[in-house]
Amino acid sequence: MKLTLTNLSILFPQELISLSDFWGTYSFRVMTAGAILVGFFAGTLGSLLYVRKQSLVSDVIGHSSIAGIVGAFVIASLMGADGQSILVLTIGATISGLLAVATTNLIAEKSKVGVEAAMAISLAIYYGGGMVALRLLSFSHFSGRSGIAQYLFGNAATMRQIDVLIVAILGFTALLIVVIFWKEIALFAFDPVGAQAAGFSGNLLIAIVTLCTTVGIVIGVKSVGVVLMVAFAIIPAAAARQWTDHLPMLFLLAGAIGALSGGFGSYLAVSIGKVPTGPVIVVILSLVLAISLVFSPHRSLLAYRYRRRRHIQNLKHEQEDNASLAQGNSWKEQSTNPAAIANHLCFSPTKVEEGGTPYAVVQSAGTLSHKSQLDPEVNLK
Repeated sequence: MKLTLTNLSILFPQELISLSDFWGTYSFRVMTAGAILVGFFAGTLGSLLYVRKQSLVSDVIGHSSIAGIVGAFVIASLMGADGQSILVLTIGATISGLLAVATTNLIAEKSKVGVEAAMAISLAIYYGGGMVALRLLSFSHFSGRSGIAQYLFGNAATMRQIDVLIVAILGFTALLIVVIFWKEIALFAFDPVGAQAAGFSGNLLIAIVTLCTTVGIVIGVKSVGVVLMVAFAIIPAAAARQWTDHLPMLFLLAGAIGALSGGFGSYLAVSIGKVPTGPVIVVILSLVLAISLVFSPHRSLLAYRYRRRRHIQNLKHEQEDNASLAQGNSWKEQSTNPAAIANHLCFSPTKVEEGGTPYAVVQSAGTLSHKSQLDPEVNLK
């Protein structure tokens, strides 16, 4: 198909929707508020996994949550409750996420496979089981079963005001727990042995970190989906790490990046139209990460090239200074050597007696010939 301006106008309208009209629409306002909260909590709480170099754990939690979502929906429906309540589904997703992490740790401890292989096994078990259960659910008689499939890729447009309120309560609760145990968590993240030596329980801290990060990930499943939540949890922290070396600032900056990307992505998705909100937000997060990797002042590619060039220049200057110093030391040694002085003054270094007169060298036709000892009365001209 030929690419024309008409085709482009279908994909990208000439004028974006105004901010007043966008925020004045109830559904857009609720969707944007939910995306901002999800981006903030996933960015801050996901930083716990990033600093501990456990980024893949977020993938395990996100993908395994589909099994808990299906299970919570079935149990709630059998009990006569609202199976599509975000609180019910979040509880189920949290339980399955915690079980997936526990399964990963158990496989890694009790078998000879590595941690990465244990993560892959756990992800395959829970995600595969969840997909099978989701397929079986589509043939069941439960009402509202079709809406559960949207949790795979998310649908921010289906967010309700009560959903946003529940996301805010759960997210702030998890964040408050992290703030209360901040000193212990920060020490444990970088020095687990030192934290245990200081009297902190390693198992308790691991449980707190796992619980809080799991909550921070699963609360965004409805708006973003289980597939893309790993991007919400890790990309903000990775981008923030390029700009700061301080842990508190890393958490705040990661939350700000996630929140701003969520808000701008929602606005852009509505303005463009016909595109889901979650993927647009992930694209924006990826652009922020790319900019951070290239242009951050200390850890970017440009900063690395600049430091490397400066290092090479400093090495060259140091080598030149060492060469000049060596040449100066060599001349200093020669200046105290009588033979070197005589050679420099075109005197023959055949004999220099202490307290005596040096033997002169007569230079003629480019050759040096020895003469007898000079008479003091001889005119050297």
